[in-house]
Amino acid sequence: MSALDPAALLYGYANGVFPMAESKNDANVFWVKPKMRGILPLESLHISHSMRRFLKKNPFEIRFDCNFEATVKACADREETWINKTIFDAYITLFQNGCAHSVECYENGELAGGLYGVSLKSAFFGESMFSRRTNASKTALFHLVEHLKNGGFTLLDTQFLTPHLASMGGIEIPQEDYLILLRAALRKDASF
Repeated sequence: MSALDPAALLYGYANGVFPMAESKNDANVFWVKPKMRGILPLESLHISHSMRRFLKKNPFEIRFDCNFEATVKACADREETWINKTIFDAYITLFQNGCAHSVECYENGELAGGLYGVSLKSAFFGESMFSRRTNASKTALFHLVEHLKNGGFTLLDTQFLTPHLASMGGIEIPQEDYLILLRAALRKDASF
């Protein structure tokens, strides 16, 4: 069994760890279990007034799971990334098995931004996001949160807390508290 077959990946997520690589060109993958974990409470999403005005204009066409592979490639298309070929291939397999999903923002038919992650019971594990147009990743995150709430999800794991996520309501909690939330989420069904 390879380190990143679907069963190993899902087992890792269910136990509070996730895979990363040092860089795009590093063939090795390691498991990460941060002491402090980033989450975005689904009821606490913060949308600024300017962002609300932006969203009201419906600047992007939003699609779910239409071009997962292109979304992951776009997330990896940066100077520094933890998405190597092993991770890329593993998440494509998870998507084919119905366990990974993408939210995509299109402008004039072109992929302008988006995000992807893994769903397991009522937990969604956000992996990465990208933006080629202003506010595209924020728009994708807004639509993800609405979609998760409608589907009965209880936990949105962001792994780490970034300033971008903090500005939208993300918080950081100790790993022990995260595991309590995770166990509760894994006892409840949800639908992506």
